[in-house]
Amino acid sequence: MMPPRATVGPIGIPEMIFIGILALLIFGPYKLPELGRSLGKALTEFRRATSDLKRTFEDEMREAERHVSEASREISQAVALPAEAAPPEGAVTQSDPASSATAQAETPANGDAKSA
Repeated sequence: MMPPRATVGPIGIPEMIFIGILALLIFGPYKLPELGRSLGKALTEFRRATSDLKRTFEDEMREAERHVSEASREISQAVALPAEAAPPEGAVTQSDPASSATAQAETPANGDAKSA
């Protein structure tokens, strides 16, 4: 039975040592610290940009959710309003000229309801 291998993510310790020796041979001992600093700065900038993007996305999502809840509330109010404000069935309203003309035509001109 083999002992568990020490790993750092998907790359193990032996692979990391090999990559370090290869980088030292390719770039040399004087250029390697400069490359490390540049890589560190690039990673820092990438993380900052990622967090800014994430924050912007979350802000936009909150704004969209707020708009959806406002629209939902307005729709609920609009649906509830006609049910409460609807006149009783058969009632004549002042804003409907056709209904008032029909009601006037049914009522006799002299005001005598029996003569019609």
